[in-house]
Amino acid sequence: MTFRHTKLPGVFEIGLESIPDERGFFARCWCQEDFRNNGLNPNLVQCSISFNARKGTLRGMHYQAPPFAEAKVVRCTSGAIYDVVLDLRPESPTFRQWIAVLLSAANRNMMYVPEGCAHGFLTLEDETEVFYQMSEFYHPESARGVRWNDPEFGITWPSEVKVISERDRAFPDFEASVVRQKP
Repeated sequence: MTFRHTKLPGVFEIGLESIPDERGFFARCWCQEDFRNNGLNPNLVQCSISFNARKGTLRGMHYQAPPFAEAKVVRCTSGAIYDVVLDLRPESPTFRQWIAVLLSAANRNMMYVPEGCAHGFLTLEDETEVFYQMSEFYHPESARGVRWNDPEFGITWPSEVKVISERDRAFPDFEASVVRQKP
């Protein structure tokens, strides 16, 4: 695996190193030792799949508050997504900044999202599936989010949002959410 630093500290785009042969290829997509050696949280306790029927489906921007903050490894296994990570760590030099990468079944890249960052994506194709690995069990009482179009962040989405949950649409403005979402 290759670990490419992004402008957000602790956020990595991870590439697979394929070993091709006449059958296709083989590639490692998870190694606890490699994650630990790159300073990433190597403890994964839960995996989930998000299937999205329509292009233009937006999910996000989600995170879990302490004491159940979670790191995520995100990979698109079918279709393609515009994957966004938003730094919500007040002590970070990139607080309130975001990055986006294309994750697709074709490029097979992954995104590492550390604790304290929100994550979301927009599907770029119909029938897109996203696979998540998380470092913490899901705790509904700690589930939080910020609005995908909050002007505080200025996230630029590449196309129209056609499908979004009421929950994701209704997250409060960021400043209000900081007060309301403290654990």
